[in-house]
Amino acid sequence: MNPINRLTAYWSRIRREKRQYKDLQAKIKALPKDYNYTYRKIEHYMWNHAGGDGMDMIPLLADVYELFAAGVARGQGVLEVTGDDVAGFADELLSNAKTWTTNQHDALNRDVHRLIGKEQH
Repeated sequence: MNPINRLTAYWSRIRREKRQYKDLQAKIKALPKDYNYTYRKIEHYMWNHAGGDGMDMIPLLADVYELFAAGVARGQGVLEVTGDDVAGFADELLSNAKTWTTNQHDALNRDVHRLIGKEQH
């Protein structure tokens, strides 16, 4: 793919993801107060761990919304959905995402392997 097409594809992806995020935010506003508040806190927590451009978080946040919407539909309180350890709930979701700690983990391994690989020549 030539540079112009790559750039066009990149900006198209960014626009699509921003639209998805904006749509998601509108849905969150409609949740009951306890769900909305908890979602916002989880979202903030997760963004603090986001790696790269952070767009890997959008599908995870959409999953949180789906879980919360299902909980509301069942008449559950928010802690019945997340459990008492809300941070643990968020950490479990983050275990499937590319986070800054993942980036650091990968960089450490890459750097050591590069150095050792250079020393072995």
